[in-house]
Amino acid sequence: MSTTTETARPTDVSNGNWRAGVVSGIAGAFVMGLLILAMNAATLAVAIPSLYGLAPPPSVGAGLAVHLSHGAVLGVAFAGIVGALDRDDAAGVVGLGLVWGAVTWAVLAALLMPLWLAAVGSPASPPFPNFALPSLLWHLVFGAVLGGGYAATMDRV
Repeated sequence: MSTTTETARPTDVSNGNWRAGVVSGIAGAFVMGLLILAMNAATLAVAIPSLYGLAPPPSVGAGLAVHLSHGAVLGVAFAGIVGALDRDDAAGVVGLGLVWGAVTWAVLAALLMPLWLAAVGSPASPPFPNFALPSLLWHLVFGAVLGGGYAATMDRV
């Protein structure tokens, strides 16, 4: 007679912590939003809410709500990337956050946003492409806060 012992392990297709991604993405978007307000308030009051027909008239509240929502979604995507790359070291996660910030700037802010704003007829439609350096700074700050927040919370939430 033989006996077999099995160890049950849950199967999980994603190693990333989506909750940490949401929290950190919102935190990053909030800090980024403060920088936008300080440097170019029209971006937050007109351009961002215009993506969804929420401006004009200018509305910092609507812009911030949209921006925080984008941060949450981008944070979940970041969690998936961290999980797929199986990173759990703080420096690596912050580095990935900076890279993610640069990628979101290049693809979403510089390429997609000008096309989208032009398509909806926004008065804040920038030229295409819009590789503006202040926007790069904002997105790098977003990525740094996202990565740092994710590293700090990935095992806690």
